[in-house]
Amino acid sequence: MSSCSTGSCCSSCSTTPTSSALPWKEAVKTKRFATLLIGTLFFITAIFSSKNIALGLYLTAYFLIGAQILKNAWGSAIHGKVLDENFLMSVATIGAFAIGEYPEAVAVMLFFRVGDFFQDLAVKRSRKDISNLMDLKPNIASVLEDGKIQNIDPAVVKKGSFILVKPGEKVPIDGVIVDGSSRLNLLALTGESREKIVQKGDEVLSGSLNVDGVLTIKTTHLFKDSTVSKILNLVENAASKKAKTEQFITKFAKYYTPLVVGLAILIATIPPLLITEAIFSDWFHRALVFLVVSCPCALVISIPLSYFAGIAAASKEGILIKGGNYLEALNEVREIVFDKTGTLSLGEFAIDEVIPNEGVSKDRLLELAALAEKHSTHPIAKSILNSRTTNLLASSYKELSGHGIVADFDELELLVGNEALMKKFNISFTPYAKTAIYVAYGGKYLGAITLKDKIKPQSKEMLEGLKRLGISKFAIISGDIEKSVEDVAKSLNIDRFFATLLPHEKSNTLEKLLKSSQGKVAFVGDGINDAPSLALSDVGIAMGAMGTDAAIEAADVVIMDDNLNKIPTAIKIARKTNTIVWQNIIFALGVKGIILILGAFGIAGMWEAVFGDVGVAIIAILNATRILSKDL
Repeated sequence: MSSCSTGSCCSSCSTTPTSSALPWKEAVKTKRFATLLIGTLFFITAIFSSKNIALGLYLTAYFLIGAQILKNAWGSAIHGKVLDENFLMSVATIGAFAIGEYPEAVAVMLFFRVGDFFQDLAVKRSRKDISNLMDLKPNIASVLEDGKIQNIDPAVVKKGSFILVKPGEKVPIDGVIVDGSSRLNLLALTGESREKIVQKGDEVLSGSLNVDGVLTIKTTHLFKDSTVSKILNLVENAASKKAKTEQFITKFAKYYTPLVVGLAILIATIPPLLITEAIFSDWFHRALVFLVVSCPCALVISIPLSYFAGIAAASKEGILIKGGNYLEALNEVREIVFDKTGTLSLGEFAIDEVIPNEGVSKDRLLELAALAEKHSTHPIAKSILNSRTTNLLASSYKELSGHGIVADFDELELLVGNEALMKKFNISFTPYAKTAIYVAYGGKYLGAITLKDKIKPQSKEMLEGLKRLGISKFAIISGDIEKSVEDVAKSLNIDRFFATLLPHEKSNTLEKLLKSSQGKVAFVGDGINDAPSLALSDVGIAMGAMGTDAAIEAADVVIMDDNLNKIPTAIKIARKTNTIVWQNIIFALGVKGIILILGAFGIAGMWEAVFGDVGVAIIAILNATRILSKDL
């Protein structure tokens, strides 16, 4: 196995994905494989040779097979990392030579190297599977400039550039279509091979695959701010955020290996000193067995790999989990709190009624509302703008979170927002028991626009899925009026709901729920006003397609296609990962413990010891890769 220092593994044991993973057909062509093969031939020859040349052949085979292990052991010792696996294996095999067990010494090193070889292939294959999931980054962007096409690195494309995307190519940077129409495959973003028809004026996200049309796109972001770049950064950084179990294993290994090495020294020295019949070579052999089996690589490699495989499995489903710590927290979620608009409901409001005040026309009321909402990304703003466009421009514009819009138009103050905004500016108005925005201009109330929203089709199915997982405590926290929130809560059989809350009030309410909960609490939201709650919760889950940048940034988990059914899926993956992690811990410690005891009593030999190290590690790693299967 690769060099594994006390408490941690070297770079070859790392579970960070890499693009340099070699398939086995290429791996067998390497120098490492060639020396292993030649060493094996010398070993076989030595077995059938006469005694006068056998030792030379055994030594040749030993150095061909184990030269790298000996070199690594020496390098680790120079840098003060004595108790790694290379050191343990070197001492054990040199000791075997010292007591005349030549075939056993070479065989143990050979078995160790063969196990190391196949283990590396298993790890690299897992890494390759994981890195393939993130094969989103386009290599080039075809930029249109002065009637010519220039293929350049997406990272240097400026915002506002025009790029051409041909059939079969990935959209390199977020933007708006200015010419053409096509179908986009969203597999890389959502985990589902779902196609979306797009045309002039539609927004497109980087990472989408253009199926059949030629698109001219005006970029709205730099590459570093585009969807594909954010996804890549999230996944690449996920490995650095370790789960508590990973941290425990690292600390455990730090104390476990020196303890076992100390016991091996005692086994080799104490019995021959205290027991008359004890033979030093016999007890020294037992100590060597003890050394071989002691390295905790099976845990140090497989546990981080399990969490990364869990993150990769979620990515396949269009779920981005920002670290192993959040995957572990998902497993412990027992209560979920939801935002309403855009999360449980579609967030696609339609105007229900336009109610102007006396002396105000409906058209004038809608026009002023559209003027104020012109630059807002809120779902209510979109519903207004879908019904009414305007060429009027405000001289100043300010969005008050949780209230609405304050603008200056024709030197008068324009207010468009909820009841809280009207009260804040002391506007006398007529409240309505449904979702509504109110308009005031020049200090006078002009009227209201009521809206209706629909519950997402997946909301009920999602809640049923969560209940099947044993999660039955739900709540809604919303800034909407009480009547609207109550209607949604009743239709979804959610007992607790909190309405008409400002962003800071949402956070305060969530904080109380966190204190009273018996387990981890997840919060699901999508808006900029949900960002504080997403950051405050044990696990923040953001809707990626409709969610704001602030919400996605604050969240721990991002559902790329806004499909609520992905929430139960994420929890299933977290639970499967947790199960496999503990399977590996119990299996590795159990087998090692048995062989350590048997080795101390002289029952287990070198072969059993190497299985307890290399064999257990391979089995644990292969078990970790099961997380990537679709069987949840």
